[in-house]
Amino acid sequence: MSRKKGSSIHFFILFVVMLALIWSLIKPEEGYIVWLMEILPSVLVLIFLISRYNHFRLTTVSYVIITLLVILTFIGGHYSYSKVPLFTWIKDYFDLQRNHYDRFGHFLKGLMVIVIIEILLRKTVLLKSKTTNFIALCITLAIGAFYEIIEWASTKIGKEGKATNDFLGMQGDIWDAQWDMALLLVGSILSLFFTKILYKGLEKLRE
Repeated sequence: MSRKKGSSIHFFILFVVMLALIWSLIKPEEGYIVWLMEILPSVLVLIFLISRYNHFRLTTVSYVIITLLVILTFIGGHYSYSKVPLFTWIKDYFDLQRNHYDRFGHFLKGLMVIVIIEILLRKTVLLKSKTTNFIALCITLAIGAFYEIIEWASTKIGKEGKATNDFLGMQGDIWDAQWDMALLLVGSILSLFFTKILYKGLEKLRE
């Protein structure tokens, strides 16, 4: 893939992300405080990636993964994770105890391992190997654990009001953090089977 063609695809991806962000901003379900708490990490990642685009350009595979994950957070920020309509319908239809959108999101966040592998291969001396995959898996879980710590810290720093509860999205489950980490682990392990797609993307990037 030529650099010019790749740039066009990347700008289209960015356009889609901006549309999703604007949509998410329009009358969020739980107000703008919860919305900001939910989408802020994704917005910071986007700002960083845009600022570094001319200096360090990821493969299209990684940009598509990042796009999927940030749009997931925009949807969660707009409705709040416990009230995403599709998963509320699934909850009611199958008589489940909770809306599982947040757990679905943590499972998909396992795709981050592919992005991390790309960064390790391009910015460190590591080569394609099971060791590199394992290191990327550990980093992915560390990022997930750090976010769980941030959620916990939000209950200690601020008042434990409605906004904090909506941000946590526990829905009464005391094991919510453990479920989130377990699903992130499963999603990460399954994502490792798709690393061949990443390697093909890296080969085209070097052409």
